[in-house]
Amino acid sequence: MAVAIRQAQPEDITELVELINGFAARNLMLPRTPEAVLKTLPDWLVAVERDTGGGETLLGCGALVALTPELAEVRSLAVHERGQGKGVGSIVVEHLVALAKAREFSQVCALTLREEFFQRLGFEIVDRWSISPKVWQECIYCPKFHRCDEVAVMKYLTVRRPEESSGGKPVAANPLLKWQAWQPLKLAYSYKPIHLDGES
Repeated sequence: MAVAIRQAQPEDITELVELINGFAARNLMLPRTPEAVLKTLPDWLVAVERDTGGGETLLGCGALVALTPELAEVRSLAVHERGQGKGVGSIVVEHLVALAKAREFSQVCALTLREEFFQRLGFEIVDRWSISPKVWQECIYCPKFHRCDEVAVMKYLTVRRPEESSGGKPVAANPLLKWQAWQPLKLAYSYKPIHLDGES
């Protein structure tokens, strides 16, 4: 199967949103609206299979979201069942990383349920609270926010000093991140509502 990666076009939006929202219905990612995708269309890549007649079949998609001038996030990585197990997800991520390099980001992160997948692509597991608070702006709308089981991963696009190496352990994604910046989000994440009957 020959897979081509290209920037998403307006005519891709309907199928792209259907693909993402199919996973969102299973609480595997956040839903997207056509309007939101159209607004950020230059940040989206799609994987397609091209036939001999020039037609295309959408296999997967992903977006690159700027969080800070140094840090971008891979979001909405989705692969259609017809493309699963064929390396489509890896190809999309590799092209998103290349896009991040072209845009001169020094780090790329993701929140994932499949950290092994990202580790095979050169990402490292990091402390989720070390990532820019902007990564959590959408998370507060997720039904799993108070019981999130996603793992934060990071890929460094520039050479790090030896003391910045993880040594196989989680490391801070942004050493300049202020404690005050993410503490309110951390408190919100750990908060458990109290019901009127006294049960938590």
